[in-house]
Amino acid sequence: MKSSLHQRHLGIAISYFAIAAVLGLLLRYYSIFSFGFNYRYMVHAHSHIALLGWVYVALTTLLHYCFMDKKTPSKRYRHIFWGTQGTLIGMLLTFPFQGYALFSILFSTLFLIVSYVYTYHFWKNIDPKYQKRSSLQCAKAALVYMVTSSLGPWALGAIMSTLGAQSIWYRLSIYFYLHFQYNGWMLLALLGLFLYVLEQRDLIIPQKSFVRFFQAINIGIVLSFFLSTLWTEPSVAFYLLGGLGAIVQLYALIYLWALTKAKVDKLHLSNLQNLLLQTVVILTGLKILLQLLTALPYFAQMAATYLDFTIGYLHLTFLGVISFGLFFFMDHFRLFRMSKKSYLLYFLGFLLTECLIFYKGIAAWQEWGVFSGYMSFLSICSLLILFGVLTLLVKNLSKTQKTT
Repeated sequence: MKSSLHQRHLGIAISYFAIAAVLGLLLRYYSIFSFGFNYRYMVHAHSHIALLGWVYVALTTLLHYCFMDKKTPSKRYRHIFWGTQGTLIGMLLTFPFQGYALFSILFSTLFLIVSYVYTYHFWKNIDPKYQKRSSLQCAKAALVYMVTSSLGPWALGAIMSTLGAQSIWYRLSIYFYLHFQYNGWMLLALLGLFLYVLEQRDLIIPQKSFVRFFQAINIGIVLSFFLSTLWTEPSVAFYLLGGLGAIVQLYALIYLWALTKAKVDKLHLSNLQNLLLQTVVILTGLKILLQLLTALPYFAQMAATYLDFTIGYLHLTFLGVISFGLFFFMDHFRLFRMSKKSYLLYFLGFLLTECLIFYKGIAAWQEWGVFSGYMSFLSICSLLILFGVLTLLVKNLSKTQKTT
């Protein structure tokens, strides 16, 4: 069933994605045109709008659409949603000009508080028919990881006032937040939506099999955090725990795919939806393999030394796995339709920029030196991502206007 409320909210999420893409372009062109803005401040704005404007708003909208009791008045949800927008706009208007300072920290803090309110609202207003569903267990766990990840930002204030930004605990707090965001909150929320799609067609995973997967994926999520600590060159135990976490996470996802592969064929997805899902599966496999590789001391040190590898990995996760996953569900639920043109533009931009970013990391590692005009070429390829997002947004907004 279509919902104009959720369509509008997803339109806002995509708009944030377009804004984040524009900010990313400004960062790409910074060294070419010598813009006058503070580069670090703009990085903060770009990352916050991408993670919290695009991914958070899209995921919470989809979770609300799928699992909320339809009898629950939507007025409270609207208040939570617009409260969230107030904090996001506040961050957008402060981070580019002051970085982490009084007002940007204030809006970031308010965002965390509103996200807790959303979690409470979700928990209290779940449609009773989903209470025992496997999909809901994943969605609930995802929200728990989202709340858990926020311990990182809360710790930053105390760390800066006592140990300073140069302390290893400062970076560890950021990595704690990022890890439980993309490996916990975002990944499990997408898996919950995937199981929801199957359950809507009565394609149920046996409870015993689900429990086996669920335990494995959670063990993997928790233990793989230790991979984010290896840049500190800790004892061998941290390498073993992080490596075990990556292996268990890989096992859990392969096991889930084995359980659901035959069921996916019964969904009768469109060609584009099949393409989106296949893209997500391939990119997730690549992400997990790269994660597993960093359990080896040599590659852990390489990832810490050459920043482009870290940037490439984060973009692979957010622009790849998470974003393509969101595109799939928005299209499947007929809330925001993806076109082949928007997919091709976005995918081509994503693929080219990933290749270029990893190439620069490899070049630095091997002391090759990058080719002339590298930044210009990277900037042009980044434009394709923006064009893909704008094509998606314009097409859906024009359709909405025609139906109103």
